[in-house]
Amino acid sequence: MQRVIRDTLRTLNPRARRATALVVLAFAGLLTAACSDSSGPRITSSVAISPTTATIAVGGTQQFTAVIKNKDGDVLKVTPDWAVASGGGTITSTGLYTAGATPGTATITVTCTGITATATVTVTAGPLATITVTPNPVTLAINTQQTFTAVGRDAQGNVITPFTPTWSVTAGGGTIPAGTTGLTAPFTAGGATGTFPNTVRATSGTIFGTATVTVTSPAAPIVNLGAATSMGILAGSTITCVTGGVINADIGLSPGSAVVLGTPACVVTGTQHITDAVAAQAQADNTVAYNTLAGLPCGTVIGTGDIGGSTRAAGVYCSASTIGVTGTLTLDGGGDPNAVFVFQAGSGLTGVGTIALINGAQAKNVYWQVGSSATIGTGSNWKGNILSLASISLNDNVTLIGRALARSAGAVTLGTGDTITLP
Repeated sequence: MQRVIRDTLRTLNPRARRATALVVLAFAGLLTAACSDSSGPRITSSVAISPTTATIAVGGTQQFTAVIKNKDGDVLKVTPDWAVASGGGTITSTGLYTAGATPGTATITVTCTGITATATVTVTAGPLATITVTPNPVTLAINTQQTFTAVGRDAQGNVITPFTPTWSVTAGGGTIPAGTTGLTAPFTAGGATGTFPNTVRATSGTIFGTATVTVTSPAAPIVNLGAATSMGILAGSTITCVTGGVINADIGLSPGSAVVLGTPACVVTGTQHITDAVAAQAQADNTVAYNTLAGLPCGTVIGTGDIGGSTRAAGVYCSASTIGVTGTLTLDGGGDPNAVFVFQAGSGLTGVGTIALINGAQAKNVYWQVGSSATIGTGSNWKGNILSLASISLNDNVTLIGRALARSAGAVTLGTGDTITLP
């Protein structure tokens, strides 16, 4: 065979001799030719890659192979060109692919004399390497709650999904319901104060993450509402509830005596103190609280603009005129359940929207000190204690988590379907 090939090649010119030799030897399996060699004739008819799809973890490897045939279906012994067309990672000249450090999709190509085959590799996160629990650390008052969140990552820092850790408390300080699994867990601080290192734990297999909790005594309120503490409504002149309302608290009226609870009557779940000693004391305490709030130094001047749509940290905010809230006002406690928010309005308060509390902020620590009258618009979801020099009006279908406390000359009026619940 070799003699026949040699004699045939001697009859050709040098260029034809070289090209023909490559073809013949490749067909004969005697030479591994490079597919990128453009000096020879095109002998490839088809290119197939195997596997066409693969799934590996970041940093993992996958061996690919190529089968290259001529038009007669004969397998050619040639060396194709391998490449990573997209998605990252590397591939060797022999088809060994190594994934990069980021999950995603990579496209592998193998080419011979212009004919290309492709394969798709799905790169997933690697095995779980770390668990992070947030917030960490956190400070909670006795018997308050905090939701913790766990995030699992591989050695390259990629987030792993799905991921289902089991939660526990290992060093005291509070409780998590037994058997809690998932990305979040509710923690309830216990009755003992102190710092409990790495006590909240999220575990998966042998991997775990922790958070430290400090439990403190509840801070004293910024103002003492005294006898007004149990009041959902306190007014000086009249209390009116059109119909269908529910006041989940006591109500108080002093020095006035006119209470209209509508037909059907609005429901008062607590005690009605109408022109009695309790109502008189509540008004006295309300006046002290109002003056205390009004006397706090202003931390941030908010002017006359509408503060709906904004997020506010704890502090004292003041306006020489009316404070308006349209839409959602978000109050961010910054992880402190004792964070206090005071809004000082020189004249009125008008709100049509929602007060959202995040990161530990609580309705009981929100105060609206109003120099004239307050009006909360229809459908509002309001939070905080409204202390008004004059009247307070809640339009229809308002939910108030807080108190409506009007001074001695002020009236409190509720529309239809309103609900007041103590914070």
